[in-house]
Amino acid sequence: MTSANSQKGLTKHDIIKGLKTIGLSKGMFVEVHSSLSSFGYVEGGANTIIYSLMDVVGKEGAIVMSTFPMSLPQELNEIDIKRGLICKIKIFPPDSDERSGMGIISDTFRKMPDVLTGTDRHRVSAWGKDKDKNCQGFSNLIENDGWALLLGVDIYKLTSMHYVESKLPEEVRNISKPSDEIMKYYPSGQWYIETGNPPVKAWYKIQDEAYKKGYIIDHKIGNSKCMFFKIRNVIG
Repeated sequence: MTSANSQKGLTKHDIIKGLKTIGLSKGMFVEVHSSLSSFGYVEGGANTIIYSLMDVVGKEGAIVMSTFPMSLPQELNEIDIKRGLICKIKIFPPDSDERSGMGIISDTFRKMPDVLTGTDRHRVSAWGKDKDKNCQGFSNLIENDGWALLLGVDIYKLTSMHYVESKLPEEVRNISKPSDEIMKYYPSGQWYIETGNPPVKAWYKIQDEAYKKGYIIDHKIGNSKCMFFKIRNVIG
């Protein structure tokens, strides 16, 4: 791995250089998930990351980000734990402008000019080519041989991974599914919860296998470990 300048503030030039080094280029359709804090100090903050992405892929490319109106995972209280919860996330109203658990880059991107955003709980925001289709979900991006770019986060942030969950055995899909009785306490329109204790982190197994097959390109931009890969190669 190589590293852009991590000793002082990263500039737009540094970000663009790093994105090109990892393989991002003009005309690509890319699903982006990110952590701004992972880079260290970035001059211009989230805007610098976003404008760098736009400059590299251009308007013939596409940038797509999950912009779910959901909080960060909430701290579990004693009652939550007794009920078997392992994750509890608050769902905001669809038109909420609260800071979400998707990260400041995602929140900033959603509010930018020329960015279109879907309307449901699992809303997606899109810029560039086919943004009217891409803001409805990740199907169009995947069909167009799209890429995934993870900036300081791992494969568990990759929303398109959930497109293959339906292929998993029912007993696996139901491991973290809460019972109807538990859901009485956490209405689905207000909370997203998980229960149980999955024996393995399934997506990490997929990530490890993708590394072994050489599908994932690694590069550091500042302090951020970045991963870049063709989505179809990984989600199969």
